[in-house]
Amino acid sequence: MNINGPRGTQDILPGAVEQWQYVEHVLADICRRYNYKEIRTPIFEHTELFQRGVGDSTDIVQKEMYTFEDRGGRSLTLRPEGTAAVVRSFVQNKVYGSPNQPTKLFYTGPMFRYERPQQGRMRQFVQFGIEALGSADPAVDAEVLGLAMNSYQELGLRSLKLVLNSLGDAESRKSHRQALIEHFTPYKGELCEDCQSRLDQNPMRVLDCKKDRDHPAMATAPSILDHLNEFSQNYFNEVKAYLDEMGIDYVIDPNLVRGLDYYNHTAFEIMSEAEGFGAITTLSGGGRYNGLVEEVGGPETPGIGFAMSIERLLMALEAEGVELPIEQNLDCYFVSMGEVAKKKASGIVNELRRSGIQVDQDYAGKKIKGQFKSADRLGAKFVLVLGENELENNQINVKNMMTGDQTEVALDQIVDYMKQEMKEA
Repeated sequence: MNINGPRGTQDILPGAVEQWQYVEHVLADICRRYNYKEIRTPIFEHTELFQRGVGDSTDIVQKEMYTFEDRGGRSLTLRPEGTAAVVRSFVQNKVYGSPNQPTKLFYTGPMFRYERPQQGRMRQFVQFGIEALGSADPAVDAEVLGLAMNSYQELGLRSLKLVLNSLGDAESRKSHRQALIEHFTPYKGELCEDCQSRLDQNPMRVLDCKKDRDHPAMATAPSILDHLNEFSQNYFNEVKAYLDEMGIDYVIDPNLVRGLDYYNHTAFEIMSEAEGFGAITTLSGGGRYNGLVEEVGGPETPGIGFAMSIERLLMALEAEGVELPIEQNLDCYFVSMGEVAKKKASGIVNELRRSGIQVDQDYAGKKIKGQFKSADRLGAKFVLVLGENELENNQINVKNMMTGDQTEVALDQIVDYMKQEMKEA
């Protein structure tokens, strides 16, 4: 009986995993430049964290979470997103007490949502995200947006669209909520079952519905921008002013609400406009979440962040024909002939590896011709040959596979010689 991986998961094999490693390295380096520090949180958390943090009325909590009871009867959930866990850690470890504020963090790791698998949307997927906690300055919103856009652009993407909206503060949202209820109530019977429930619980979620997105009432729904109070409008204007100063283009979409309850003020998505990318164009999204820290038991602390799908990032790179500068070739392949040479080679290979040189050798008992074929398949830059003649002369034959040149090198000099050659290669 064959056992396959669970539906909605994937194996990332050698040849592809190097792209992931490269992307993650670039993202981590960008965070370093912005002074964001890495945080690593557990893959599972208490279910209540996501119920309170993400929101009971969201599709994530109602339909998509992987939740189970442990042997102690505690309800645990595989994390469906990263922000709630980071905020929980921020509160639990009293990071808010640090004199260095705001606290600027980034994470990379697997998330889990039970939904219909499709291209770029898996049940286990990898998110990179950042969180800035402890500042209500609109300049931080602009910094977060800048980091997101710069990340995509530095990796080579050009067909990008930044979509921006303001969800306002509590007062603005209350006014907008009432307007939405009055607008959609006459159409309630025409909406899907989920939206009928959302209209009572959180009417803004109706605007985010995938089933009813083409209903005529959506096009005429009240805009949150028409219900922003003076403070919220001024805040939004400040964010836009910073983006203008940074030279970051954006499009305002008053129907952009995101899928999580904790957002307020700035909300945004970055989309790919590359031809052939697919029907789901969103690459990443995020926004401000003042109030979330208090919701999970911490002091009043403003916050903002975003998360991007690594899978969708790689899809966008492919759609735009961007080739990542990934080195696939092997530094050295060691060819040995005979048992004595093989044993001697093992010590030399170990020293080369300890010196930082990438080396492989034959473990299948291949003859010299087969070993050279292996070196060629692996794209070895150099082949080191050790046989009886070389042992007698206390030398190793080094062949530069890029030029075809061959050189005899003393056994006790081979490590230093190869270190110099690799510097020049």
